[in-house]
Amino acid sequence: MSMWFIEILRWIRSQLKRVPGLRKAVQASKKKLGLQTNEHNQWGRIVMNQETDRLIRSLDWQHASALEISGQKWEGFGFRTYRSIGFPDYDVCAGTLDEKFDIIIVEQVFEHLLWPYRATRNVFQMLNHDGALLVTTPFLVKIHNSPVDCSRWTEVGLRHLLAEGGFDIDRIETGSWGNRACVRSNWWKWTIYQPWLHSLNNEPEFPFHVWALARK
Repeated sequence: MSMWFIEILRWIRSQLKRVPGLRKAVQASKKKLGLQTNEHNQWGRIVMNQETDRLIRSLDWQHASALEISGQKWEGFGFRTYRSIGFPDYDVCAGTLDEKFDIIIVEQVFEHLLWPYRATRNVFQMLNHDGALLVTTPFLVKIHNSPVDCSRWTEVGLRHLLAEGGFDIDRIETGSWGNRACVRSNWWKWTIYQPWLHSLNNEPEFPFHVWALARK
């Protein structure tokens, strides 16, 4: 789809926003039709979700004990055992849990941590031998305090953070995805992916999200 057509659509949308009461009516319709943005339908997460699914399926996940920190996205995936825990019940920067796991998943969390190196060390200690950590984090994304927003990493930066925390740098697989249109679109709100409108082409110099699978 040509850029001029996309810009025309954006201009039309900007003009429609000026119609009194239209925004509330649209939001109500989206809620009724189940079109509210979520972690599965955001444009910026489509490729990342596909790649993280591939990475987890490359492991012996059906026989694995899994811990998801600050999320429940993977609850129904089919792990042998699954546990979810989040802040304030558990602060990954402050210490470890009393049990170990085969897989630990930490999605969209590290950017909010004041002490990401400490968190990496704690996750490493909670993994069984040959266990795996899946971590995802934004890069060219607006500040979103929850309750704070602290850090961004490129693939190189994330790889070395994990290596500094104890993981073998040769056993860390990283990836990233993004493009300028996606970055611009998400300046104001998280954009719901529309295949006819939104490109999944990757521009490596404009990563929207970065991820890694690190093996112990």
